[in-house]
Amino acid sequence: MSTEIFKYNKPFELESGKQLKELQIGYNTYGKLNKNADNVVWVCHALTANSDVFDWWKGLFGDNDYFNPEDYFIVCANILGSHYGTTCPLSTNPVTGQPYYLSFPEFTVRDMVKAHTLLADNLGINDIEILLGGSLGGQQAVEWAITQPERIKNLILIASNAKHSPWGIAFNESQRLAISADRTFYSNSPDGGQKGLKAARSVALLSYRNYKTYSVTQQEDEDSVTDSFKAASYQNYQGQKLVNRYNAYSYWYLSKSMDSHNVGRGRHGVEKALSLVKARTLVIGLKSDVLFPIEEQQYLFQHIPKAVFAELESFYGHDGFLIETEPLTKIMTSFFKTDVKGKIIELQRTA
Repeated sequence: MSTEIFKYNKPFELESGKQLKELQIGYNTYGKLNKNADNVVWVCHALTANSDVFDWWKGLFGDNDYFNPEDYFIVCANILGSHYGTTCPLSTNPVTGQPYYLSFPEFTVRDMVKAHTLLADNLGINDIEILLGGSLGGQQAVEWAITQPERIKNLILIASNAKHSPWGIAFNESQRLAISADRTFYSNSPDGGQKGLKAARSVALLSYRNYKTYSVTQQEDEDSVTDSFKAASYQNYQGQKLVNRYNAYSYWYLSKSMDSHNVGRGRHGVEKALSLVKARTLVIGLKSDVLFPIEEQQYLFQHIPKAVFAELESFYGHDGFLIETEPLTKIMTSFFKTDVKGKIIELQRTA
């Protein structure tokens, strides 16, 4: 499905006070808005995904899946800074006529949400029945539910948090160190920083999976192996795979935006901010997640007024939120049948 483009031809002011002279947003829609306008499902995607949610969240979104275009009007917007259709560092700066590269202004998760709200207004969407996202997508979703609490009716947060942790920031800084060690990153060219990006992705993968995942999937078959290990080949392959489809500049800026995530900023603290959420909320944590430990989802559950919590056991660590679509479907089915009063969904765990 082709990506649609929304152009906002006015200055877009960022949280920092800086401006983008103009903004465009790539987005995809599936299905149709019903007569009551109460079937909107808005998906916030994670770090390097795109607006085609039917492509990267198969099993949860699709013609025969839980979220399908027969029942729902599904919207997914490409986030600010990503090069899949939305204004990003590779976009042309209208002032200079040249790509921004490292002159692109830094932006936050709140700026991503502000762009989402402009698109929602343009599409004539007043209420969002279900807003969901995992990881960075969950950070956007909780921020939006705080910013416009009346607009969001049901909120689903998966493997995410209310404030990015020092642990997560350290992982992101390590990735940026890898990118900046590649001298070509400062060349102001579309393929600048590719070797650094490959190394950064290798670092990131260690946080997306875990010890057990690698022990099973990358274990050597023979004890005689002394070089060219499966695990090494896997890191190289996954790093190059991202290089083939992404750019180092967007990755750099998006990692910084993730670091900026703190719902308590300017709101008298995190707990006060979470108390502003009015949506019925489902929080899902993955027990094996080392990047967003389950304690962070438990914290969301404890401080969002109308929240339900579910713990998902997954072999895949943080990436489990993209892979474990069958148990996620079961959890969501239970949620929409649940009277939300601080309950824990216990029966939907999976090995």
